[in-house]
Amino acid sequence: MTITQPDLSVFETLESEVRSYCRGWPTVFDRAQGSRMYDEDGHEYLDFFAGAGSLNYGHNNPVLKRALIDYIERDGVTHGLDMSTTAKRAFLESFQNTILRPRDLPYKVMFPGPTGTNAVEAALKLARKVKGRESIVSFTNAFHGMSLGSLAVTGNAFKRAGAGIPLVHGTPMPFDNYLDGQTPDFLWFESLLENSGSGLNKPAAVIVETVQGEGGINVARAEWLRQLADVCKRWDMLLIVDDIQMGCGRTGGFFSFEEAGIVPDIVTVSKSISGYGLPFALTLFKPELDIWEPGEHNGTFRGNNPAFVTAAAALDAYWADGQMEKQTLARGEQVEQALKAIRAEHPDATVEYRGRGLVWGLEFRDKPRANKVARRAFDLGLLIETSGPESEVVKLLPALTITAEELDEGLRTLARAVRETS
Repeated sequence: MTITQPDLSVFETLESEVRSYCRGWPTVFDRAQGSRMYDEDGHEYLDFFAGAGSLNYGHNNPVLKRALIDYIERDGVTHGLDMSTTAKRAFLESFQNTILRPRDLPYKVMFPGPTGTNAVEAALKLARKVKGRESIVSFTNAFHGMSLGSLAVTGNAFKRAGAGIPLVHGTPMPFDNYLDGQTPDFLWFESLLENSGSGLNKPAAVIVETVQGEGGINVARAEWLRQLADVCKRWDMLLIVDDIQMGCGRTGGFFSFEEAGIVPDIVTVSKSISGYGLPFALTLFKPELDIWEPGEHNGTFRGNNPAFVTAAAALDAYWADGQMEKQTLARGEQVEQALKAIRAEHPDATVEYRGRGLVWGLEFRDKPRANKVARRAFDLGLLIETSGPESEVVKLLPALTITAEELDEGLRTLARAVRETS
């Protein structure tokens, strides 16, 4: 692909140095549809990033777009705080009938501020309020958000350092296979809980991602998650599953914990819950935990009614018949086979590939090479990002609605990018 140098002057002179994604993709995007993005010069890019997982149904999904346009054209309420609106009612009814009841999940639904980190903050506050304790246990390489409470349970040293103050009341434990199977699961955790001299204050809750996205696509085994749920139950700790990136069908089932057969006490959901990339977040919890006082956790934009509209449309269109889960798992097998072939072609350069559903990672032995692969992929018309503590993993996060042909095209481009950075 031949790319002329874009005019980035206003971004470079006026926008903060904190910007990041645009540095790896130095062009000016203009429009997008499905799994394709187009820059202002008309160059086409296949999107294996999907808004960091907030576009599970692709860009400008026509079904969701139609629902949104119809709602706006009839002057439907846009901003409603936590007032009752027809859009909120339609979403709640659809969420209950399509998602919660079929899975026998009894959750109450809370609308915090419309971001993932706000859903996590609400979950941590509620857990501490319910249990009357301050400590929260998280896991190595976890990522839960960029606000202070969320950073306290995040592992990445670079992100934590940005807080500028001590991050307290969080204790990390080894994630599944962090110690390469050399130590029995939860031996260290339970030893600290049992020993009154360990220095671990009894936790209010444990927060976990079933698949660590930013941490490097680290996949927790179903049996490990079941053991974790058992530890929490025996030691009177709440189990919080952060499903912000891995929920809404990313791993197959609507919730990523379904495969393990567990029912967390609290679940955080954001990113693709709106279906259209609109800001929206949920904190779900068992009814007996609903001890909030009115207004105890609030936010001006917790009533994003256009997001309610597209969220309800997404649930009705994609989750009423069970086909989305089957398609995601089939597409996941397609990705796995392609990564297996890349690994076989480059056994010395790659460490392993891993993933579930439509989230996959390819880890490189020479850590900087992952970024080189991502940059070469961009030159070839493919958008992919990296993850892991040292950005050593190429991360694949295509839309769930991607066609088999588009997926094959992107995987062939990835294979070429790996080959051409050798």
